[in-house]
Amino acid sequence: MIWTIHPIAQFADFKIEWDTLVSSRPGTPFLESAFLLPILDIFGTGEELLCLHHADGQLCAAAIMQRGRKNIWQTFQPSQLPLGAWVTNGNIDLISACNELMRRLPGLTLAIGVSQLDPQIQVRAEDSPKVRTQDYIKTAWVDIEGGFEAYWEARGKNLKQNTRKQRNKLQAEGINTRIECISTPADVAKAIEDYGLLESAGWKAADGTAIRPDNAQGHFYREMLKNFCSLGRGRIYRYWFGEKVVAMDLCINDDKVIVILKTAYDESYKTVSPSTLMRQDEFRQLFEEHKFSRIEFYGKVMEWHTRWTTQNRTLYHATDYRWGWLKKIHAYLSPPVDQLSQQLPLPSET
Repeated sequence: MIWTIHPIAQFADFKIEWDTLVSSRPGTPFLESAFLLPILDIFGTGEELLCLHHADGQLCAAAIMQRGRKNIWQTFQPSQLPLGAWVTNGNIDLISACNELMRRLPGLTLAIGVSQLDPQIQVRAEDSPKVRTQDYIKTAWVDIEGGFEAYWEARGKNLKQNTRKQRNKLQAEGINTRIECISTPADVAKAIEDYGLLESAGWKAADGTAIRPDNAQGHFYREMLKNFCSLGRGRIYRYWFGEKVVAMDLCINDDKVIVILKTAYDESYKTVSPSTLMRQDEFRQLFEEHKFSRIEFYGKVMEWHTRWTTQNRTLYHATDYRWGWLKKIHAYLSPPVDQLSQQLPLPSET
């Protein structure tokens, strides 16, 4: 396995090959160039490296790597990206690939960290004297099988009763609800503005993570969703109480899987759970479409996720060290396991 290393500025030159590789592994539309090009532009440093492995003229593995301190490299991993920027055709051994890449990256590379891997996409390697894997988070998903009514009937009693009560309460107050699905590029900017108003009025405004039209977060989601809507694979669900937007979902999809990237709701209406009502109508539409096989959340499993599904799996980090003694030192310096969900695979080096 021979890797070639390129400046990240050349990513656009290889995007067709990259996207062809990603499309061979359904379920990760956020690893496509339509997502990565704007996120690199806005959150990258420009010093990342594009790493490609070809065999028989075909791209078999690809990664975007960023240098940490002390000659340690890790996959490009801004917080907006659900998985690390690492993709293979499914036939590439993770550790063999890392070992070869370690020899090709500039300078003396002491370790390679591949962050936020999905076991459905990349088989988890066994720990060894030079390899360390760490649980990251559990993530949930919903299989779209059969009809919506059967799916809804299988949900818990509390969810069904509370949703019915909330709808009855709104009806008694004369408040009509409706769901809207935005999928055209021209409508994205206004939708992101509406989304920003929901987040800016909530707790995310206090910690500075809210999307606003004029900040980096807003710019990224606007450009990325325009890209996906141009491809016919972007959806922004907007939920209304009368003439007021009260909840929104930002979604992208490939041919088989739709991913809910972000959710926001008007916290002044939290007693009637607008996001829950939106999701019921949203899921009903998705089941009736019969277009996708799965709905992915790609976020840490929260209590509300468990109302919609009982299925989850564990995302993980993998680190390949040049020498076994480096692994021992890093294990000693690492935070406790219960803090790993907030860290990249090499937390002491980032």
